[in-house]
Amino acid sequence: MKEKLPAGGTKRRNIIKGIFAGIPFLTFFSGSPFRIPAEKKPGSTEGETSKEEPSGQQNILPSGKIAGYNVSRLILGCNLISGYAHARDLRYADTLFKVYHSEEKVIETYRLAEAAGINAIFVVNRNFHLFNKYREKYGSKMLTINQTYLRDDNFLGDIDLAVSNGATMLYIQGAESDRYVRDGKTEMLGRAIEYIKKHGKPAGIGAHSIEVIKACEKEGIPADFYVKSFHHDRYWSAHPVENRTEFSIIGSQRSTDHNMIHDNIFDLFPDKTAEFMKEVRKPWIAFKVLAAGAILPQDGFRYAFENGADFICVGMFDFQIAEDAKIAAEILNSLKNRTRNWYS
Repeated sequence: MKEKLPAGGTKRRNIIKGIFAGIPFLTFFSGSPFRIPAEKKPGSTEGETSKEEPSGQQNILPSGKIAGYNVSRLILGCNLISGYAHARDLRYADTLFKVYHSEEKVIETYRLAEAAGINAIFVVNRNFHLFNKYREKYGSKMLTINQTYLRDDNFLGDIDLAVSNGATMLYIQGAESDRYVRDGKTEMLGRAIEYIKKHGKPAGIGAHSIEVIKACEKEGIPADFYVKSFHHDRYWSAHPVENRTEFSIIGSQRSTDHNMIHDNIFDLFPDKTAEFMKEVRKPWIAFKVLAAGAILPQDGFRYAFENGADFICVGMFDFQIAEDAKIAAEILNSLKNRTRNWYS
């Protein structure tokens, strides 16, 4: 006997099918008339978009400048694509993310992001083999902001690899910067920044701790931009503020104590971040603005932009991109309570 679906069951089942059908569903259901890049034709030099003109009011995603490049204020992150879940104590999440992001799914995610008006993505060097496939297939001109690592045994090697991969901009990954400043080696960050700039690339400093930005500003390290974690702590899994210690986010400093850090918070002192960044006159890309999924986009995006971020980097699944771009555009086009000048 055939099981009866509850009221509305057929509709819900069709919606679920639509999600996994990919691009056509998302483009329609988002309510935003995004244009999907068409596959590059043999012999062409640029991707050709659909000739069908979108109708209705478009949600324009604002942009700003970083070192002369025009960058959408919403940037696609790479943690989900790379399989870094930051899912507190859900041990299966990293594997799930890696399995979900097949080669086809990653390329589809890039395509949806570009269609939504996102023109820049974060990458690590191992992402380039798929991004280059996407770029070749669709003639994409998306910008890449490459996280680089400063290995003890090959300090500048990851920078060399990023340059050879053709990264648009490079920055020192946040945990790396935290480690060098914590250990009193801020000058090593300066050495890395100078090396990147010698290659003609914009160079940035990443950080979880605001002490990194303070040290770089004090030492006059010539970074072109900063990539600083930023989110409020008004969510359930954030551990008590009285138990937070500077630099506890990185590496072996993580605690197994339930009341201490356990991959659950990425800006330990957001008020300090907002206050210090008011006086920093360089573009600021805020990341982890949703605390790895603990905060809703409507809340996290607004908090970041109102409190000073010039750009936000957000890890998004393919089925989240259209709606997140719409939310970001609506917030940016109606922002009234920003407390920092735009430095972009």
